[in-house]
Amino acid sequence: MNMLQETSRAPVGVLIVEDDTVTRKTLCLAIESDPGLKLLGAFDSVQPALAWLETGMPDVLMTDLGLPDGSGIDIIHACTRRYPDTDIMVVSMMSDEANVLACIEAGASGYVLKDAGRMDIARAVLDLRAGGAPMSPAIARMVLAKVRDGKKPAASQAAPSADATTLTKREAAILDLIAQGESYGDVAKTLSVSVGTVQTHIKNIYGKLAVHSRGEAVYEAHRRGLLQIGRPLAKR
Repeated sequence: MNMLQETSRAPVGVLIVEDDTVTRKTLCLAIESDPGLKLLGAFDSVQPALAWLETGMPDVLMTDLGLPDGSGIDIIHACTRRYPDTDIMVVSMMSDEANVLACIEAGASGYVLKDAGRMDIARAVLDLRAGGAPMSPAIARMVLAKVRDGKKPAASQAAPSADATTLTKREAAILDLIAQGESYGDVAKTLSVSVGTVQTHIKNIYGKLAVHSRGEAVYEAHRRGLLQIGRPLAKR
């Protein structure tokens, strides 16, 4: 990449919703300190964030869950409905399965625990925007365990309409890698294809599953028993 391309690329716009003052300032400082990112706004509750989303579109939404006037899941739902291309990362103290899965179902593709130690916030945001799914190790293990433990029952209990949905071997392999937190670039390298090809397959997967984000796709594929974690990757 030459200097002209690097400087002409628009920074990634980030909206932050966090009620803890110290945490909010830390997140804001991390975003403002990276030239590849731009802080669009920072709010401490649900309602002002929803009002901002009426007219503003972030590239990335970072939100807490436990807010003074409601749940961050409401913000995730509103953002996903209005701006399906926005990437969403949860930053929360909550690590219970119900909240984690609810956030993924709503459209979140990243989930970071506040007490998981120091992290490179800017890098996590950029990785998320590049197609990754940054998660604290404990959350990633929980999600993968849920997928593994629930895959067979989900397949046997699926409704007829869900059984009618099928993915090609390549689509299933791509979704399997995305479910494990791989970025589009990593998936492309693993399967020896271009990033554009991966994106085309992702769009096809979204259409088949009637979803609008990576998080929704992984959740819906898991619900229908379509993930193939642990199986050999298809090369064709």
